[in-house]
Amino acid sequence: MADLELTLACWDYDITRPLRDGRVKSEGVNLTYLNVFPAENFQRNLQFKEFDVAEMGLKFYVSTLGLENPPYVAIPVFPVRLFRHSAIYINRGSGIRTPRDLIGKRVGEPFAYGHDGAIWPRGILSDEYGVPVNSATYYVGAVDQRLRRDFAPFLPQNDIRVEQLGPDQTLDAMLESGEIDAFYSGIVPPSLLRGSKKIGRFFEDYRSVERAYFAKTAIFPIMHTIAIRRDLYEKHRWLAQSLYKAFKEAKSLAMAHYRRHAINFHITYGFPWASALFDDVRETMGEDWWPYGIEANRKTIETFLRYHDEQGLSRRRIKLEEMFAPETSVDYPSFA
Repeated sequence: MADLELTLACWDYDITRPLRDGRVKSEGVNLTYLNVFPAENFQRNLQFKEFDVAEMGLKFYVSTLGLENPPYVAIPVFPVRLFRHSAIYINRGSGIRTPRDLIGKRVGEPFAYGHDGAIWPRGILSDEYGVPVNSATYYVGAVDQRLRRDFAPFLPQNDIRVEQLGPDQTLDAMLESGEIDAFYSGIVPPSLLRGSKKIGRFFEDYRSVERAYFAKTAIFPIMHTIAIRRDLYEKHRWLAQSLYKAFKEAKSLAMAHYRRHAINFHITYGFPWASALFDDVRETMGEDWWPYGIEANRKTIETFLRYHDEQGLSRRRIKLEEMFAPETSVDYPSFA
């Protein structure tokens, strides 16, 4: 039987690159790896269903599970994880000094309410600092004129106050001018990158805050997963485990590369203290600091599902058991 010819849309990550360059093959599958930027990928896949397998924002994927006929099924692979205290930006003149100062404020969010980079900060502020999700008014739209996307397939369901920006407004300009007080985003405000002194991160020493958060919660926030077209999966149930094993192998190759070269990172990558950073990550987060699989990520995923529901993004509360192809609940040992 000939291998399945499938498209995989995923950005070029170190932990997926062995799939792109052919060092890793998915058993029974001939993958055409399309290097597509995530925001474009999500829109093309959800709006036009262009790809067989694709990277998908966790928010988008969970939202599809509330539809009558969910079009995708995921495997427990997570190409993007990011600590998100660093994703909270403020106008320095807004009077925001403590987390609870965010209550009642005008908060920007890129593209649409429920942006992946805002769900985690909003949930963390609620859990850790007592800032209710519905205590702010959220302004959504383009970050700047280059970063504009009119695509919002899932709208909030409860008492969340959302204001849509006009075509000539941008969140970056509004944050710098003080028209909004804060900005929750995985995208750094362009004005800050240009050196604006009016904008800053709320948690200036975000690295220390994020380390303390991980030490307390053991949560390393998940942003994206990998989703398969459900009709394809139902026709070839072996596909989920085949892809899962291939993604795990690709990640293992990337991690093995880091371990081999750790002592010379500062030479290989041209960053001072890179080797020390690698050692610091291992000491803080363990040998497998980027785990795949259901059980290793249960707490993180269940926390996200709660945030998704509390923030008005769920038509119904999704359970972890609905998230992934059941075949991937088993991690088979490799005998290669």
